[in-house]
Amino acid sequence: MYSIEVEASSGSYPIYIKNGLLEQIGSEVKKIYKGRKIAIVTDSNVNKFYAPKVISSLKSEGFETFKIVVKAGEESKSFDTLFGVYDKLLDFKINRGDIIIALGGGVVGDMTGFAAATFLRGIPLIQIPTTLLAQVDSSVGGKVAVDLPRGKNLVGNFYNPKAVFIDPLLLGTLNDKFFNDGMGEVIKYGAIKDIELFYKLMNYENKESILKDIDEIIYTCCRIKAAVVEKDEMDTGERMLLNFGHTIGHAIEQFFNFKEYSHGEAVAIGMYAITKLGEELGMTKIGTSSTIKDILIKFNLPWTLPEIKTEVIIEAISHDKKNLGEYMNFILIESIGNSFSGKIQDSKIVDYLQRNHK
Repeated sequence: MYSIEVEASSGSYPIYIKNGLLEQIGSEVKKIYKGRKIAIVTDSNVNKFYAPKVISSLKSEGFETFKIVVKAGEESKSFDTLFGVYDKLLDFKINRGDIIIALGGGVVGDMTGFAAATFLRGIPLIQIPTTLLAQVDSSVGGKVAVDLPRGKNLVGNFYNPKAVFIDPLLLGTLNDKFFNDGMGEVIKYGAIKDIELFYKLMNYENKESILKDIDEIIYTCCRIKAAVVEKDEMDTGERMLLNFGHTIGHAIEQFFNFKEYSHGEAVAIGMYAITKLGEELGMTKIGTSSTIKDILIKFNLPWTLPEIKTEVIIEAISHDKKNLGEYMNFILIESIGNSFSGKIQDSKIVDYLQRNHK
C-alpha cells in the first residue's frame, strides 16, 4: 500500500492507494470513524458496480448505511441536485457526529464534498474516487464545489476529507474514453512538475501496460498535488500551477454544456493552446507545444480548439476565478516539468483565439 499524509494548514489527512482496497473499506473506515451512521453518495453508474460492495463491507463492521444515488454526469454538480441530497440527509437524520462518503468520480466528489461542508455547517467526509481523474486529482486537496449556469466551480469551499481511499482496480470498469480523460490530468502533472513522469508516459505501449504501473502513477500524481497543497492550501500562489490548461478547458466544457468534451479532453485542448500561445509570446521554449501535442495524440486526446466564436469563449474565460481584469492570469510552462504563472493581455488572447478557431 502507498500512503501519503497531506499536512495542510487546516488539518492533515491520509491518502491510501492499494489494489483491492475497496474489499477492506469497512475495516479501514472503522479505524478513523467511531460512530455508527454513514451516508453514501454515488451516481447511477458507480452504484451498479461498487455501491453494493461498499455497503456490504461497511455493514459487516456494524455501520448503519444510507445510500443516495444521483444522476451520472456534470449536470448533477448543481444546486438542484445539492438540494435533493440535503433533503435525503435530513431523511436519514444525519448529524454532525456522523459521516458522509463520496463514492464516485469528480462530479460526485465535488458535489458531495460541498454538501458535507455546508450541511449543518459541516459533516465529516471520506472520499472514495472511482475514476482515474478523481484518483489523481479532484479527490485530493479539499476543493469542493458546484457549478452555476455561467461557469464551472463558481460556488465552492475548501473542505478536507478525513481520508481518501484509492483502489486502482476500480479503473477496470472505465471505458477507454474516460481512462484517457483521466490521463489528461496525469499528463498535466508531468508537464508542470515532473519531466520524468511525462516521458515515462510517452514510452508506454498501450493502456494495458499503463495499468500494470497505475498504482505508482497515481501515487506520483497525488504526491505532487499533496506537496503543492501543503504550500498553498487556499489556491493563492503555487497551487494555481495545478490549473494548467484549465482556464480555456473550463470555457470549452461550459460552451458545449459539458456534453461534447469531458474534463480531461477540454484540459488537453487548453494545455496545447496555452503552450502554443506561450511560445508565440516568448514565454515558452519553442517546440514544447509540439511535445504536448504528441503525448495528447498518443492518448487519443484532442488538441485543436473547437469551432467556437471568439467572443463566446472570451466571455466564458472572463468568469473564470483566475481572471484579473485587463490581464488574465494563465498557467504556462517554460519547458516540460517547469511551470509558472503569467499574466497575458486580453488582446493577445483574443488575437490567438481568432487565428486558431472560428
